[in-house]
Amino acid sequence: MPRSTTSVATMKNNTATYARKATVIFLLALMAIFLTNSFSQTGSLAQAQTQAQNSQSPVGAPLGNSSDSDMWRAVKRGDRGNVSIIDKKSGVLIQSGGQFLRDLRNGPMFSYGAAAIIGIIALLSLFYMLRGRIRIDSGKSDVTVTRFNSFERFSHWLLAISFVILGLSGLNMIYGKFLLTPLVGKSSYGDIAMAGKWLHNFVAFAFILGLVLILIIWIRHNFPNRHDIVWLLKGGGMFTRGTHPPAKKFNAGQKILFWLIILAGASIALSGVSLLFPFQFSLFADTFEIINRLGFNLPTELTGIEEMQLSLVWHSVVSIFMVCVIIAHIYIGSVGMEGAFDAMGSGEVDKNWAKEHHSIWVDELESKERAKAASKQVAAE
Repeated sequence: MPRSTTSVATMKNNTATYARKATVIFLLALMAIFLTNSFSQTGSLAQAQTQAQNSQSPVGAPLGNSSDSDMWRAVKRGDRGNVSIIDKKSGVLIQSGGQFLRDLRNGPMFSYGAAAIIGIIALLSLFYMLRGRIRIDSGKSDVTVTRFNSFERFSHWLLAISFVILGLSGLNMIYGKFLLTPLVGKSSYGDIAMAGKWLHNFVAFAFILGLVLILIIWIRHNFPNRHDIVWLLKGGGMFTRGTHPPAKKFNAGQKILFWLIILAGASIALSGVSLLFPFQFSLFADTFEIINRLGFNLPTELTGIEEMQLSLVWHSVVSIFMVCVIIAHIYIGSVGMEGAFDAMGSGEVDKNWAKEHHSIWVDELESKERAKAASKQVAAE
């Protein structure tokens, strides 16, 4: 084949090849333009829909156009909805009691508790300044009578010492962070708080034992009688010098103190045990169910967390009340009244003190001694 003919054929083949390549490139370019335009239109549509949703519902609403802000506020409050399962308590999606408990603890409980403790100390100080120490009007006789035996004193001091430890460690949980941290620093306060927690947990059982012992020992002496009315009407002679209303082994004031300690102590013990063993008791649900029989409408379907929160609030409030009561008791038994501490110190009290404050009890002791002496005399004859 001539050279010229071969060159022409080669050129034709090259031209056809270039044409095919150009066609493919052109088609790919058209496809790219089409796809780009399609994605652009889709993105614009999605953006428009999003803007429409945002204009119709709160920002961040989880349900978009179907969001109900009132419903979600109720969920946040801890309101209970309707569920189809047996456990109706599951209708609560968010248990908001923790925040309420925090606000209560750092608000009213903190301020009112401090006011109560400071207030009782202030009242006792004012009473001491106005009345002074209650003296033995007839003076000491240097003759003593046995007021309490060793077992009674052991039971009293077991209860008293354990309560002081519990009271101080408990108050530290409420006020220690604010009072001690500036003095000892955060690290040292952390060690103090942890030691107080362990003491609180284990000394609680000594407190319960002491409570049971004094109940068994003294309950028979603490039922009301007609002499208590006279004692109360005369204010126990606390406000008038030389006035000593008659009383048996325990006067009306001591009986009131006894029952306050027993009832408040039992309530503290029960709520404390429920806190030591969480989620094991339905203390408040059962109590509310009983109270509702009187016509109240208290909630009885409480979750374990709600039980713990109510136990903590009740435990703290009653404990602060009992701290105030014990502060008054300590005052009367020490600086407030001459000769009173001897009853729980040595167990022996001055006879004149006993006659002034527990005259009926002294008469009963003397009658027993005379009867015993008479029986010995008859036996000797």
